[in-house]
Amino acid sequence: MEIRKFVLVDSLRLIHPTLCAINLPEFLTFCRYAGTNAVRIAMITQIFLSVLLGSLLLSSALKDPANMSKQENQTVASSQGKEVIMLGGGCFWCIEAVFEELHGVVQVESGYSGGRVDDPTYEQVCTGTTGHAEVVQVTFGPKTISLKEILEVFFTVHDPTTLNRQGADVGTQYRSVIFYRSEEQNTLAEQVIREIQKAKLWNAPIVTEIVPFKAFYNAEEYHQEYYKKNPGQAYCRIVIEPKIKKFREHYKDKLK
Repeated sequence: MEIRKFVLVDSLRLIHPTLCAINLPEFLTFCRYAGTNAVRIAMITQIFLSVLLGSLLLSSALKDPANMSKQENQTVASSQGKEVIMLGGGCFWCIEAVFEELHGVVQVESGYSGGRVDDPTYEQVCTGTTGHAEVVQVTFGPKTISLKEILEVFFTVHDPTTLNRQGADVGTQYRSVIFYRSEEQNTLAEQVIREIQKAKLWNAPIVTEIVPFKAFYNAEEYHQEYYKKNPGQAYCRIVIEPKIKKFREHYKDKLK
């Protein structure tokens, strides 16, 4: 009851400046002598302000990037001079660890894309039945690092010639794939593949899929920044660490 009384006083003070000096005892005396109409007015005022405050909070929450859809995040990124590309090259722990160290990359998120199930879990994706690939969503500043440079790094830190496989990780969820968000990204991805094949960087044909982006689902929180948080874990030491070491040696001029 006391909390409600204080809210009423504060609500009236917001509506009418002359009430700013009224303290709680004075307000209660005012209500007792003014009759039920004053109380009704105060209650209506409180309800109105509560609804207004709720609307403002909801509007603020909807503008928070954490609550936006991935399509909306792409629009926001574009308006802020950033670009987004989604890449799959085996276990997302490996690819994420590489791109997090690349100068010009603003954010790297591990997740799932390219499947038939909405918002899948890691366990579902691991069965290989949902159609999703483990991917990383890379947000970068094109004025600092170009998409072509991003793709060139991508094609050197995983094997794009093995179908549905990266090392001991086997399954469609580990396929090499690029999800493009514009025709410009599609064209550039095809161009980079042609250049890499012409340069014979790999001995076998590149099997990387280039498909349009439809949806991205963030992986569970414990997957985010996995290598950074678990450097002593066996997979990190045996698989990721050697890959990171080679990446750092080859791209030392592009590191953060």
